[in-house]
Amino acid sequence: MKKLIIAALLFSASSVALAGPKCTDGENANWIAEDVMKQKIEAQGYRIKKFKKTTGGCYEIYGYDSNNNDNKVEIYFHPETAEIVKIK
Repeated sequence: MKKLIIAALLFSASSVALAGPKCTDGENANWIAEDVMKQKIEAQGYRIKKFKKTTGGCYEIYGYDSNNNDNKVEIYFHPETAEIVKIK
């Protein structure tokens, strides 16, 4: 029984660690339009390979950083302010 409880706790902890950040749970009405957000991100020097909305209410990109185009990045942006929430 102890092994089952420990396994359940480890599984739940690992799934939390894999989850992205929570940006907003509000309506999309206040979100920056996707095409405008992409322009803002590219203006910061990032090259976008993949752009998506997350379940945590963020915009997320997979791409290359502004300093070194060979350096891959995964970045979460707040959809209402365009601020970087998390960089992996």
